[in-house]
Amino acid sequence: MGNEFSRDTGRPRYLRIADDLAEQIRVGALAPGAQMPSESEVMERYGVSQGTVRRAIAELRTAGLVDTHHGRGSYVKRLPPVRRKSSDRFRRSHRRSGKAAYLAEAEQAGHTPSVHVLFVGPVDVPAEVAGRMGVPAGEKVLARRRQYFSDGTPTEEATSYLPWAMAEAIPELLSENPGDGGIYARLEEHGHRLSEFVETVRARLATKQEASALRLSPGSPVIHLVRDAVTDDGRVIEVCDTVMAADRFVLEYRIAASD
Repeated sequence: MGNEFSRDTGRPRYLRIADDLAEQIRVGALAPGAQMPSESEVMERYGVSQGTVRRAIAELRTAGLVDTHHGRGSYVKRLPPVRRKSSDRFRRSHRRSGKAAYLAEAEQAGHTPSVHVLFVGPVDVPAEVAGRMGVPAGEKVLARRRQYFSDGTPTEEATSYLPWAMAEAIPELLSENPGDGGIYARLEEHGHRLSEFVETVRARLATKQEASALRLSPGSPVIHLVRDAVTDDGRVIEVCDTVMAADRFVLEYRIAASD
């Protein structure tokens, strides 16, 4: 095979190797969760240098097909993307049926969801959150930090911030499990009717902590989404700061064309 690749000079070798390995992944010759061939195996198979092999594997990481872990090698990714329909996931009907947004979304996508609560308690409000909520810098707010899993694989971490006085008046918000329908159901039960959700989305590289928590290769991209929950009277009563593994989500938005 090395001779075959050396004869073809129209495309860089590392890209042709990446294409060949990607095809093996697509047809199932390299199954989800399987370890990729070692660098030495790929070097021998294609008759190329270690640097060429590493560039080929980097292409597969960029394409979202493999994860690389230091000291362990590269593995074919297991999970297909979760399709996040932002126009649907916050429907009041989901809350009334006892499903928080993430659970409703994951089940619609055919995945088994789970949530691990990392922290619930008072914190000083972060500067960006203070600006969104219109509260003084340094004011105490309730933080609810959790990690979300799909089929046992971590997909995102999120921290919700709520005004402390409001949280104290709704004891369920201080519990790890706020009950069926999640925190939005509890807020509406106590008269804080929600009118809209405003999301700010950007892409960036994962920090070291985020890569570890979400089991990502170093330098992997993440989606950083910050959402405001707005009531009928225009107040932002919750800000949710979320970091999502970029290769595990497809964001889908429905935007009305009428005035």
